[in-house]
Amino acid sequence: MSEKLTPSLDNLTARLIAFRDARDWRQFHSLKNLIASLNLEAAEVLELTQWKTDEQFEAEVATDKGKARLAEECADVLLYLLLISERAGIDLADAARSKIDQNEAKYPIEKSKGSATKYTDL
Repeated sequence: MSEKLTPSLDNLTARLIAFRDARDWRQFHSLKNLIASLNLEAAEVLELTQWKTDEQFEAEVATDKGKARLAEECADVLLYLLLISERAGIDLADAARSKIDQNEAKYPIEKSKGSATKYTDL
């Protein structure tokens, strides 16, 4: 999967940068502003769950309309992550692989399987 992800992220980033640059929006995309915008978009993902039980939200996302709304908000988050990564010179796919490696070390299967305990308490 990761082999397919890198070219996809690279292609998405290139398309996103072309979109941004055609509109002369880079001037508004400081790292601080991009991070603030990422958090605003993440809050919109969270807002989809507001006042709903787990079951209600899962049922909503199982509908075409609910899935489309969630997909749109997730896409907004991903696009801001791509812009942040481009601006900061981060290879997002490499960073994600590294983070998974770190998590595998922090949460060995024999200690963490089936547990929500934080690694510091394992």
